[in-house]
Amino acid sequence: MSTASTPHIQPGDVPIAERILLPGDPLRAKFIAETYLDDVACFNTVRNMLGFTGTYQGIPVSVMGTGMGIPSISIYTYELIHFFGVKTLIRVGSCGAMQPQLDLYDVVIAQGSSTDSQYLAQFNLPGTFAPLASYRLLERAKQAADRAEQRCHVGNVLSSDVFYSADTDALSRWGKMGILAVEMESAGLYANAAAAGVDALGIFTVSDHILTHAQTTPQERQTAFTGMVEIALQTAVS
Repeated sequence: MSTASTPHIQPGDVPIAERILLPGDPLRAKFIAETYLDDVACFNTVRNMLGFTGTYQGIPVSVMGTGMGIPSISIYTYELIHFFGVKTLIRVGSCGAMQPQLDLYDVVIAQGSSTDSQYLAQFNLPGTFAPLASYRLLERAKQAADRAEQRCHVGNVLSSDVFYSADTDALSRWGKMGILAVEMESAGLYANAAAAGVDALGIFTVSDHILTHAQTTPQERQTAFTGMVEIALQTAVS
């Protein structure tokens, strides 16, 4: 654990664990900490991006909001990795289903993360980098989902910079390439983790369906996605 300080994370004397869960919504971070962790202490309130450290099954675990989009999660994960020594980062969030076999509340484990973002350009690679999850974490997460008998899909997701798109056919074209679901953060997380040699994984709950237009409520997205969180915690400490 480390108790450094950055412009965005100022933990004071509360340590940040090497294992962290990363919901986008800081209130979801608070819910996870209060519901699942023991001996909880708040390590960050800067910009109201709440972060907490506690224990799960006796093992130190942190949870922190990251905000929306690749730029936001990339700032927080870079600092967590390089200034606070975090080694295992698991994003827990919502996603929009893009395939007919997915239903509301299904869990999606992101094996890979395609993107329309330019975030990866900074690495100046001589080709196209494919942001992938840590296989070690992915395997553990799938096993945890199977034990819990949770409906689960493993595959490629889209991390998009665009929520309201002027290109109304964009998602259907991604869907034709087998993309399971769309979200807005995991490509940045995976790239940061790959560059630093640490483990990262994205686990998502289907909150809405692009094809059927079914959707959950904001309250459900904040507190009802317990299956995903339990899979993430089991993955983090196993």
